[in-house]
Amino acid sequence: MHIISWNVNGFRAWKDKAGTLDFFNQQEQPDIICLQETKAQPDQVDETTFPDYPFDYYHSATKKGYSSTAIFSKIEPKKVWFGMDNSPIDDEGRIMNAEFDDFILVNVYTPNAKPDLARLNLRHQEWDVAFLKHLKKLENLPAGRHGKKPVIACGDFNAAHQDIDIARPDANRTTDKNPGSPGFTDQEREGITNLLDAGFIDTWRALYPDKVQYTWWSYRAGARERNVGWRIDYFFVSASLKDRIKEATIYDQVTGSDHCPVGIELTR
Repeated sequence: MHIISWNVNGFRAWKDKAGTLDFFNQQEQPDIICLQETKAQPDQVDETTFPDYPFDYYHSATKKGYSSTAIFSKIEPKKVWFGMDNSPIDDEGRIMNAEFDDFILVNVYTPNAKPDLARLNLRHQEWDVAFLKHLKKLENLPAGRHGKKPVIACGDFNAAHQDIDIARPDANRTTDKNPGSPGFTDQEREGITNLLDAGFIDTWRALYPDKVQYTWWSYRAGARERNVGWRIDYFFVSASLKDRIKEATIYDQVTGSDHCPVGIELTR
């Protein structure tokens, strides 16, 4: 099972950039594609973009041109639904859930804290708490004669977890004199820690504990060319999938967005 996730920062502009569709349709050809920040309504997406993916689903923000997520799959899900219980944000198209035969997939575009940290408390005290409860609830859903299903959560989590996940940790961390940069505050990092403490596995770090690669770069000051980046896009999986993690990949040479794609391969 091969799944790729990508924050495309605007689907309509992204799909017309050189090589972006070839990455999926010709090079990688994953079983499932999860996109975040599509900034598109369903009628603005050409369904022929991915000819080999007959099952496509969209969760769009009420506000046009904002946020939004999408899933394209070669495999028909048993069920697709949106959102989570007790979400502080219901109208921005940020969470998609898809149940397959042997796992439940969650595609998420986590709200960022905003440059002035105006959304930090919402993110830390409400969203992260509700999201963790959501994943644990999914892990415990009854799933027929085969028992409960593991969860795969992927997307843009808008937080670099450890110092190794950010090019300049000292300039961005929380201190007595600095509340921290959005995406690297103590509170946002704690949200990732809580996922791990609850038993979810950061697939990239599980395979590559000391490897430095990033998934997002600012458009400013040639950050990508200088590789001044952050790793804020993840695949987290239930502990029961640990022995099925065959590969985790950061496609940092693939352009087309300020994020790059990330992927996992699981043995079947």
